Amino acid sequence: MITVLGASGFIGSNIVNELAATGSAFYAPKRDESLRDKDLGHAIYCIGMTADFRTKPFETAEAHVSKLADVLQYCSFESLTYLSSTRVYIKSKTDNRYLTEADNIVVNSNDPSDIFAASKITGELLALNSGKKNIKVVRPSNVFGIDIYSQNFITAIVKEALKNSKVELLTTPDSAKDYIFVGDVCSALIKLAQQPQAGIYNLCSGTNTNNKDIVEELSRLTGAEIVYSPEAQQIIFQEISNAKVRNVIDFKPTTTVLDALPEIIAAFKN
Repeated sequence: MITVLGASGFIGSNIVNELAATGSAFYAPKRDESLRDKDLGHAIYCIGMTADFRTKPFETAEAHVSKLADVLQYCSFESLTYLSSTRVYIKSKTDNRYLTEADNIVVNSNDPSDIFAASKITGELLALNSGKKNIKVVRPSNVFGIDIYSQNFITAIVKEALKNSKVELLTTPDSAKDYIFVGDVCSALIKLAQQPQAGIYNLCSGTNTNNKDIVEELSRLTGAEIVYSPEAQQIIFQEISNAKVRNVIDFKPTTTVLDALPEIIAAFKN
């Protein structure tokens, strides 16, 4: 059995849908449902904050650390997979082309936006050093899909294109980061949860996509005008290796963000 913690969220709800579609046994506890003394089987911990973490520091710490601590202390499970993020690498640098799971994480307590990375890393450390067996930490990159209520970049620019027929970007055309399709994330998490290999896994496409390619395709599909703010910043993330997850579950991304744009746009129109 697979237990999905955070089943009402974007990734959690998509995992539940995939498990239901395949007839797999699963348990999706409701928010704040007591889990003490329960056997969770293969637990996938998807509880977390996204774009609103800056204004909700206490809720962020609770989601990424405190609730996890309760699960680790008071539940039994065959494995636990903690959903972190490649955003923990935002200040990391390496002389190699790709960042890997072994690279150091850098946070700065003077930077309020680092509460996300710091709390995720605290959750990772807590899980990996809890003394429990078969603990996995998975760091997805920027997850995209049909996520109507999200405040992430892809959702925001699609909404703006359809509503205003114009998109203004605050980052430069060459700004780039790694994107991964939510369906690929869910399939990989379900497979990883049931593997015996513990440890940290980057879950990403392994290739960055720049703003220029995304918004040009968005403009072609919607007719929206694309402009860049005079104060647009260049933000280019270093590419991230997915070699480890490829080796363990033969992971292969199926859908690029450019390929998915027509379906995402159609969903928002409907």
